[in-house]
Amino acid sequence: MTSSTLHDHRFETFNCCVFIPTYNNQNTLDRVIQGVLEYTDRIIIINDGSTDNTASILEKYQDNLTIITFPENRGKGKALREGFKRAHLLGYEYMITIDSDGQHFPSDLPVFLDELELQGSDSSLLLIGSRNMDDPSVPGKSSFGNKFSNFWYYVETGIKLKDTQSGYRLYPIRQISKLRLFTTKFELEIEVIVKLAWKNVEVRNIPVQVLYDETERVSHFRPFKDFTRISILNTWLVTLTLFFYLPKRLIKRIKKKGFKKYWKENVLRSNDPPIKKASAITLGLFIGISPFWGFQTILAISLALVFKLNRAISFLFSNISIPPFIPFIIYGSYQMGAVAMGKEMDAILNIEDIKSGTDVFKGLGQYILGSFILATIVSLISGVIAYLYFSFRKSKSTAVDA
Repeated sequence: MTSSTLHDHRFETFNCCVFIPTYNNQNTLDRVIQGVLEYTDRIIIINDGSTDNTASILEKYQDNLTIITFPENRGKGKALREGFKRAHLLGYEYMITIDSDGQHFPSDLPVFLDELELQGSDSSLLLIGSRNMDDPSVPGKSSFGNKFSNFWYYVETGIKLKDTQSGYRLYPIRQISKLRLFTTKFELEIEVIVKLAWKNVEVRNIPVQVLYDETERVSHFRPFKDFTRISILNTWLVTLTLFFYLPKRLIKRIKKKGFKKYWKENVLRSNDPPIKKASAITLGLFIGISPFWGFQTILAISLALVFKLNRAISFLFSNISIPPFIPFIIYGSYQMGAVAMGKEMDAILNIEDIKSGTDVFKGLGQYILGSFILATIVSLISGVIAYLYFSFRKSKSTAVDA
């Protein structure tokens, strides 16, 4: 096929190619390639160690397309990394990935190019095809996995997407070539989109069609192994977010708005109703006093996201367990535990009374029980006070405006 027969010249205009990774998809591969060829012959195909009829299908395309063959199956992550590398060597700016199992429609390729036209040539862009997850053909496990992935992507980047797991994507090759990538399986698709967002690449969803035909489709996703690898990756990315990228984003936003304006609009969220602000304080204090050692920050932020509360306020008040307050929290928790267990309060807390492991275990149980009670009491009282305070300020502000 020559360039004169291609239907969309914008692949040349935007210096874009199409990447098709394939592994044992002999039933759908030829149809997908033919569909893509209706738009461009700038195609890179990786035969990831297929053991079916894939090699013979690809023979007729050897002279016109870039075809790479792995002698053994290495996984989608390795195939993608090789695709990024080859696209960079060939000088492409963008690469659209389309699965070879027939679930993606080549007729959606122009949708990606339309977005590139709107974006302009000076900006980098990552586009992820957004599938209709309510379609009856979409497996329930895919819908759940997508919601799970969307949530953690938001935690890690602050970007809300409807679909983070679709393999139908447009990648900015120049920006990817600068990333340090570590994963090699399905989880690479998550690592790439998170790290590109951290590099200030714009990430957006665009609507695409999807078809799950179980009579033709061959899925290579291994639920237990791959979900475990994805969970480990998300744990690491969330850790980096909390200790580096979240503070970095926060500092950037404060500098852009100015501290006073940022505090009013983003921290106090002046437009939030009093109950929302008070609830954020209640949540933060409860998590901070409760014995969720090592998980208080991630719990406060995650639950604030779930309940759509102010994350900054929840995070701030969850840090009540700082050195000056820790002795008082432990003491109060232990005494509350004693009351709850029908014991007398021990105002002295003589450590010499602990004579065995059983005493330690009983004391720990008393502390844990008491800490939950103390957390509930302190957070509720503080929440009520905060609600009254914010309600008073709101009514006063309304009266002044009137």
